[in-house]
Amino acid sequence: MFERPFGLKAHGTTARRELLAGATTFLTMAYIMFVNPQILSHAGMDKGAVFVATCAASAVTTLLMGLYANLPVALAPGMGLNAYFAFAVVPALGGDWRLALGCVFLSGILFVLISITPAREWLINAIPKSLKLAIAAGIGFFLALIGLEGAGIVVASPATLVTQGLLTDPKVLIAAGAFVLMFALAARGVIGAVLIAIVAATAAAILLHLSPAPAALASLPPSLAPTFLQMRFTGAAEATIALAVFSFLLIDMLDTSGTLTAVAHQAKLLEPDGRLKNARRALTADAVGTMIGAALGTSPVTAYIESASGVQAGGRTGLTAVVVAALFVLSLFLAPLASAVPAFATAPALVFVAALMAKGLKDIDWDDMTEAAPAIVTALAIPFTYSIAGGIGIGFIAYAAIKIVSGRWRDVNAAVAIIALAFAAKIALE
Repeated sequence: MFERPFGLKAHGTTARRELLAGATTFLTMAYIMFVNPQILSHAGMDKGAVFVATCAASAVTTLLMGLYANLPVALAPGMGLNAYFAFAVVPALGGDWRLALGCVFLSGILFVLISITPAREWLINAIPKSLKLAIAAGIGFFLALIGLEGAGIVVASPATLVTQGLLTDPKVLIAAGAFVLMFALAARGVIGAVLIAIVAATAAAILLHLSPAPAALASLPPSLAPTFLQMRFTGAAEATIALAVFSFLLIDMLDTSGTLTAVAHQAKLLEPDGRLKNARRALTADAVGTMIGAALGTSPVTAYIESASGVQAGGRTGLTAVVVAALFVLSLFLAPLASAVPAFATAPALVFVAALMAKGLKDIDWDDMTEAAPAIVTALAIPFTYSIAGGIGIGFIAYAAIKIVSGRWRDVNAAVAIIALAFAAKIALE
């Protein structure tokens, strides 16, 4: 039943090993079911509907990746992209999350078109490695700032912009405990460390009457109607919409390409020349997933680096992804449990993901200041401007300017020049 569609023998694996790998991947990324509704609720979206959209979009797109691309890669609404959606794009669009979903859908269409043409490789390869690493780290810092704020460790200050919160607050103590538990379990190699810590923090909150206990552990899924096909495509300045679409597209492409390459390398699924097997199908599946997610009512769907945990457990084919998809479908019935998870219980997960995203900074050439300076500016500008798009724009402008003034203008290729000029023009017109 599994041999013909997935080629288990050719990949040196078995159905049992693929099932175990799928369960492993699911446990390491299941936290998104609780975190995503919390983040998107800040945009005014219904938490119950977003929970269903998160599970459904993850299931459909992961199934597509497994059956169409035959890769052991799972997909779900991307961390960082959901924060950008809720805290930057929606406010820029006047608080209209429906229009933000429309921007996500349009970015998915562009991603599909680019994925089936040579433009994909040209654009991805044209962006300097230092900026790619800096963008990932900057998004991580952005998540960390949101996580620390959600935990109550960082609060607003009219004098210093941000300052230390009340660290003796029970909610802060629970979040801090979950943070320590999360990293300690991860350091010990415990599968599902993030999920375990979130559940533990939620249990502590319920015991201390800081969060209501769920009426039941399982029930029929909430209605998807509040977010299903709620996309809008007009209602704000065209330049603002275009910037949101381009930012979603750029971040999604960089995130997906990096994740797919990393997971495929670990699974030994790369061609001799370093190219990913079924790369076009994989990127198309990811792009279509973004459109599906927008239609259901969630931020961009992307490949998850947590898929590497399933690969480490032996996953080598799309059967691993199919198992993850099935488990997301079953999770639709856990809505009561998801509704009981408070924001301060999921906040540590944002910091955890931030730590993973920031580690790429070590690969920047710090001896070359024309690479290092734009990179650090990008990584810091994203959280401090509270805008992923704004930080990326500042980074590209800094890269082009420093290279040109230092006499290394040949390092500024056409893609970098165009992106830098586009962001500079936007700033000039504001």
